[in-house]
Amino acid sequence: MSEAPGKLRLGALVALVVGSMIGGGIFSLPQNMAASADVGAVLIGWAITAVGMLTLAFVFQTLANRKPDLDGGVYAYAKAGFGDYMGFSSAWGYWISAWLGNVGYFVLLFSTLGYFFPVFGEGNTVAAVIGASVLLWGVHFLVLRGIKEAAFINLVTTVAKVVPLLLFVLIAVFAFKLDIFTADIWGVKNPDLGSVMNQVRNMMLVTVWVFIGIEGASIFSARAEKRSDVGKATVIGFITVLLFLVLVNVLSLGIMTQPELAKLQNPSMAAVLEHVVGHWGAVLISVGLIISLLGALLSWVLLCAEIMFAAAKDHTMPEFLRKENANHVPVNALWLTNAMVQLFLIITLFSASTYLSLIYLATSMILVPYLWSAAYALLLAVRGESYEGFAAERRKDLIIGGIALIYAVWLLYAGGVKYLLLSALLYAPGAILFAKAKLELKQPVFTNVEKLIFAAVVVGALVAAYGLYDGFLTL
Repeated sequence: MSEAPGKLRLGALVALVVGSMIGGGIFSLPQNMAASADVGAVLIGWAITAVGMLTLAFVFQTLANRKPDLDGGVYAYAKAGFGDYMGFSSAWGYWISAWLGNVGYFVLLFSTLGYFFPVFGEGNTVAAVIGASVLLWGVHFLVLRGIKEAAFINLVTTVAKVVPLLLFVLIAVFAFKLDIFTADIWGVKNPDLGSVMNQVRNMMLVTVWVFIGIEGASIFSARAEKRSDVGKATVIGFITVLLFLVLVNVLSLGIMTQPELAKLQNPSMAAVLEHVVGHWGAVLISVGLIISLLGALLSWVLLCAEIMFAAAKDHTMPEFLRKENANHVPVNALWLTNAMVQLFLIITLFSASTYLSLIYLATSMILVPYLWSAAYALLLAVRGESYEGFAAERRKDLIIGGIALIYAVWLLYAGGVKYLLLSALLYAPGAILFAKAKLELKQPVFTNVEKLIFAAVVVGALVAAYGLYDGFLTL
């Protein structure tokens, strides 16, 4: 985007990170986690997540400081480190993840409204899709007014959404019972959960979803008033969200048992609070969730448009995505994004269990961009690039980058083969836009190495397509 609009200060950047991460996930966390793991595995899983995600947060902080010329975050890092097609794939995957998440948010939002208005059902009725469509285009035209205005509104909604979460934590602290918490720490009374290792692996899918957005500030790096604020915003936002997530999850396990939590309908946080204080607790959380989702939708619409625009600006995406309106908003990127959201909203009318399948697919699409960011940070430290005279910092970043990369690979493993194949199915068509961009530059589409990578993606996509046709894969 152009430099003309006002720059974003630290508070607005932190709000983007927190706003991006605190969406619907935290409000469904008690049930989502209990469905996969009991207390012991949950604690181990959060410990792994805290270390892994903190290193990832530090990776984004390091890259923002060491490569201030790279605007666009995950996309720019992948391109700088591993070439045009990897950069394109990161932008494409991140973009798909973002708008798929938006569809999931709309479904959850109207499912929550269904608590008050039964006509919305589980969020995928005709009334819900019409309502979601109206809201979608309302957000669309708000963003068209200019990023600065939209970022300010996001700051307001971020503050608003934190209040019910704080109330939940405060009430839950007093309602917490140690005997409930320690009743079956390792889940031995529930053999369906599997081994502790299985429990930890399965809960990772949820932790990835609730942490998507950690890169929010780096995506807006070009708009930061101070470049150093990008890293600060990432870490401050991460620590804030981590505290909320762990407290909500752990305290819930001391209010209701794992089997009780696992059976709750989402948003399960509402049911947990209702269990403690009665009906008004469910209403409070439902209202909080509605505000939270509205804020998160705004964040993701902003991020979607920005990353497509950044990729188009340096010719990795086709030229038409570079177009801005008078408010310096990437108008074509925005229209394309929300057209895809609209299409998938209509698809939800004909699909079952859409929220969970959408968020898992959205999660799997963002794992590759995260992996390339971690790999690039490690690559810089290995080469010593930008570390001249800073040997101690280089050693520290070697360790952080290494841990972040291991964690990113672990997340791919935790996601499983199913979502890896479905991701390939979504990655493959992106090559059309990549080829268009390359042809506009009169350059060869792929290097030899990129041809091999693309071939592997196509094979995965074909397997996924056959799997969907044959029935051994489902959305």
